[in-house]
Amino acid sequence: MALLEGRTAVITGAAQGLGLAIAEAFVAEGANVVLGDLNEEAVVEAATGLGVGDRAIGMACNVVELEQVDALAQKAVEVFGSLDIMVNNAGITRDATMRKMTEEQFDQVIAVHLRGTWNGLKSASGIMREQEQGGSIINVSSISGKVGMLGQTNYSAAKAGIVGMTKAAAKEVGFKNVRVNAVQPGFIKTAMTAAMRQDVIDSKLAEIPMGRAGEASEVASVVVFLASDMSSYMSGTVQEIAGGRHI
Repeated sequence: MALLEGRTAVITGAAQGLGLAIAEAFVAEGANVVLGDLNEEAVVEAATGLGVGDRAIGMACNVVELEQVDALAQKAVEVFGSLDIMVNNAGITRDATMRKMTEEQFDQVIAVHLRGTWNGLKSASGIMREQEQGGSIINVSSISGKVGMLGQTNYSAAKAGIVGMTKAAAKEVGFKNVRVNAVQPGFIKTAMTAAMRQDVIDSKLAEIPMGRAGEASEVASVVVFLASDMSSYMSGTVQEIAGGRHI
């Protein structure tokens, strides 16, 4: 039997990048998926592109708005009968040094990452704690939340905050068999990293003991593990997926 057979997952920020890679890995393991993204057209297209028909749904969702996250979670229950897995992945960057960063740029990043993750935790755990089987919530942090990155006082603060939020939430809902874990990807091949200057890419690769960038599928496989019964006694953990960078 596939690892996630008969389970239903909600993934935010799923129209592209890591979110879409996670969705692909989930459906390959038998899960039904509800994909949320700010870009409705793109997320509906992404759901269709998974090639599993009615097992995948795409919906517009602004994670900063609790009502929209609630609607995403409820869609999973209405269509598939349960919400077993929640992946809080939606994120943005507004990089600038503190001298140049505006208050709006700071607030936008904090809102999407911290409020967005909290909204996902609140919606999903509210449903999961009433289910006999509980559920698994995975929050996507970043290695930037561990070490801090130049020009990312907003992003690094938000991603570090997700770690603390993960641990606090795990303590609140563990008694209801709801597990909460986080992943911290490092330098991963995405459209965003591909657009970087080659000298910037080279400097980052030089920091990685494994000597290469990670693949989105390698992040997704760890998320599958945390979503499945293979990690049934893990909660409140933070899994680095960074090839040994910043250890």
